Amino acid sequence: MRPISVSIDVPQNREAVHAFLDVLAHHELFTDHMLRDWACSGPPAGVGAQAEVINVLAGQRVPVTIEVVAAVHGESTTERNVSAGGRRVGQGTYNLADLADGGTRVTFTYAWVRAPLEDRLLAPIVRPVMRRAFRRALERLADEVTRRSPADSAIAAARAPRPAKVVLLGLDAPHAPR
Repeated sequence: MRPISVSIDVPQNREAVHAFLDVLAHHELFTDHMLRDWACSGPPAGVGAQAEVINVLAGQRVPVTIEVVAAVHGESTTERNVSAGGRRVGQGTYNLADLADGGTRVTFTYAWVRAPLEDRLLAPIVRPVMRRAFRRALERLADEVTRRSPADSAIAAARAPRPAKVVLLGLDAPHAPR
């Protein structure tokens, strides 16, 4: 089966995006529309990080083992996915590239290493479903990375309304509900 690739541009630099993607548990935040019941093990980040998840695409509940098998700091992360009793093996790679404006292009490519006959026969249906799910995951990834960006957090904090002050017995004190 041919690989599926989807991309998205985010305003954060490669270091920030890679720092987020490197922690396998963070992937639950942007893939829980298709992968549920995450149980991570091994190191939290980098090669050897693992997760047991349930793939819920297309109304099925399929256990999947994910393991980070390669990582190049600031450039890419590759995960190996095994399901269907080892009959289905895939590889998902996040590649990061600099944009001229200082942001990052994130490209996710999923390639089947081994696929059962039913997957190959259903490829015309499976591929578009997976492409939509991967596209949604990258959109959610962009939201998460933006939400967690230190620069964005500092800007948001500077714009946040200040706590109201009330005067009690002639003393200024921040208003705090009791």
